[in-house]
Amino acid sequence: MAEYTSDNNWVMVAGKVDSIIEFSHEMFGESFYGFYLSVPRLSNYVDCLPIIVSERLITEMDLNIGAELVITGQFRSYNKLIDGSNRLLLTVFVRDIANLTEEVKNPNQIYLNGFVCKAPIYRTTPFKREITDLLIAVNRAYNKSDYIPVIAWGRNARFCQTLEVGDNIKLWGRIQSREYQKRYTNGEVVDKVAYEVSVIKLEIAQESKEEVQDKKKSLEDEV
Repeated sequence: MAEYTSDNNWVMVAGKVDSIIEFSHEMFGESFYGFYLSVPRLSNYVDCLPIIVSERLITEMDLNIGAELVITGQFRSYNKLIDGSNRLLLTVFVRDIANLTEEVKNPNQIYLNGFVCKAPIYRTTPFKREITDLLIAVNRAYNKSDYIPVIAWGRNARFCQTLEVGDNIKLWGRIQSREYQKRYTNGEVVDKVAYEVSVIKLEIAQESKEEVQDKKKSLEDEV
C-alpha cells in the first residue's frame, strides 16, 4: 500500500486572478485567504478554480483582479456543513506562488497517486461519448486523505469501469470547472459549479499490479 509522500498530489496552474481576495480561515495563528483563478484551455474555454493561500506567501504580491500568477500546490478536499448537510468542497492549496513573467505552455496540470474509494460509474452521453466517474482518495500527512472526483473519457473510461474499490492508481490530467443546474424538490433550480480532474493518462500503480499477481498465484496454489 502506498504511503503518504509529498509527491502523491501535485498541481500547477497559471492564469489570471478573477475575484477579490478574501479571508478564508485561521489555523495555529496563520491566516489563509481565498480567491478564484481563471485558467485558459486550448479550446478558449476558461476554468475558474478556487485557490487557498497562506498570508505568509503573498506579503508583497500583486493579487489584484487581472494579475497573472503561476501556482504550484495540491488539490485538496474538505467537508463543510452547508444548509444542514455535509458538502465536499475542493480547492487548490498553494505551496508556491509567483507573478507570471513568461507564457506557460501547459497552464493546468495535476498528478495524483491514490485509491479508488467508490465503485466506478460508466455512462454514455447523448453524443455517444464514453465517460467513467471515479472518486479517488489521496493520502495526506497526519493520516488525512483528500477525496477527489475524477472523470475519464473514451478508452480511459472503458478501462476505468473495470477498476475496483481499493485499486491504487496514478493519473495525470487537468482540473476543470463545470457549470450545472440542480433542481430541488420544491421546483427551485440553482446554478452550481463542480470541480473535478479530467484524466489525460492513467495507470495502475506497481503495488496494485503486484497484489493482483499475488492473488492470482495464491488461487493457483489452492487449485
